[in-house]
Amino acid sequence: MAATGLLLAAVATVVWSGSFITSRALNDSVPPVQAAFWRWIAAIAVLAPFALRATWRRRTLIRRHLGYVTLAALLGVTLYNTLVNQAGLTAPASTMGMIMAASPVLIAVCERLGGTRLGLRRIAGLAVACLGVLLLSGDGALPSGFAAGELWMLAAAVSFASYSVLLRRRPPELGGLPFLFAAFALGTLLLAPAHALSVAVQGGFEPTAATVGPLLYVGVFSSALAYFAWNKAVALIGPARAGVVYHLQPVCVAALSFVILGERTGPAGLLCMGLILGGVALAATGRSR
Repeated sequence: MAATGLLLAAVATVVWSGSFITSRALNDSVPPVQAAFWRWIAAIAVLAPFALRATWRRRTLIRRHLGYVTLAALLGVTLYNTLVNQAGLTAPASTMGMIMAASPVLIAVCERLGGTRLGLRRIAGLAVACLGVLLLSGDGALPSGFAAGELWMLAAAVSFASYSVLLRRRPPELGGLPFLFAAFALGTLLLAPAHALSVAVQGGFEPTAATVGPLLYVGVFSSALAYFAWNKAVALIGPARAGVVYHLQPVCVAALSFVILGERTGPAGLLCMGLILGGVALAATGRSR
């Protein structure tokens, strides 16, 4: 059971790591909002045969918790992936992955703002991880400012952290798959006006193998398959142990970006990766009070 859970968590982590590669691969061909919109259209199409009936049966519960579902959809669907795509216009995929590695620390910040007291170990981990992000953005030195892509990625990490904290308060009666399908659908609906504006201003993209292939990857694998694998992993081994595997994401992104995009990680980047991962691990083992 534990080995299966760890394997499923690893599958989700590797698949999600590929999303940063596709964001970089599409930066010259598909505008960020359009890439996010069609990602979720593909995800909805894949989930519909499995989730539509159960979602319809829970329609009264979804309406009752519509405010919660809408906020979760806004943070986790509408904003998060759009911000990642925007960051992919200029930020290297390896940098995007390492900044996202600090998201568990940001989750701790959100918890503190919600009233949870943090232990000293979690505070120390937060400081170390934030130092790693700062050094990463300054190529090994403390930066005087952030590049545009890094700011977009930090915003994406904040959105993901906020979504994750909110997810812990999901009403259990909604069910996992119906909630996920409803969030996908609502998030795509919220994204539709921005998509229409993007098409009107920037024009549409040409549907070729170089554009449709990556969009299908993030829609089918990063959205539908990875979420399913991650949810199953959490059910088998719990969120804490699954989260340890998630911390390997920047390593996966760096490896994939080197193999696929030819992006190299220098000594400074490796040092920053170590600081971020060390800080996140330290924060994850700390206790809340």
